[in-house]
Amino acid sequence: MSIRFTTKAHRGMAALTVVVGLVLGVAGCGGGGSDDKKPKTSTSATADGESDPTAQQGSDSPLAELKGEDGLVLTIDSAARDAGGFVTVSGEIKNDGAEAARVPIQTRGDETEIMRHGGSLGGATLVDSAKRKRYYVLRDTDGRPLTTTDMPRIKPGASIPVFMQFPSPPADTAKVTFQLPTFAAAPIEISG
Repeated sequence: MSIRFTTKAHRGMAALTVVVGLVLGVAGCGGGGSDDKKPKTSTSATADGESDPTAQQGSDSPLAELKGEDGLVLTIDSAARDAGGFVTVSGEIKNDGAEAARVPIQTRGDETEIMRHGGSLGGATLVDSAKRKRYYVLRDTDGRPLTTTDMPRIKPGASIPVFMQFPSPPADTAKVTFQLPTFAAAPIEISG
């Protein structure tokens, strides 16, 4: 083998190693696994290893009910702080109207990056009035909002589960106001 061929081969291997390292790094940051797509509820573990339900999990009453257009009602069941540094807001959108309805396109918000990815709840925010901070829905590395997307038409009396993930406010912030375009705003309490 010539020295020139060996040098080119070494450069190619070095470039391949760098590319593989970058791909693995991006995959690690982006979540990538199917388990990351589902909202997780947080529970605290007891000394016996059993889970101890939080006050929100033990309660059947929702944190908030927000009325929207065309008989749609967003019920927020939980707002759980996760160890990963984010808050997952979970609930359902129910159609209390007499006719089938769609979640309005305005709920995706008006940011160009989110609008490119179709219908979602990307316009949702958490507002901490005491600290004058607003928290927007998180996005993945491609700019997709970490929320329920492509919601179907909802028949009268039917509901669909929804979730939204936000950056976590400081640990001493428990009460925030949840806002979603076309729905009423409501105060909620973050657990965890």
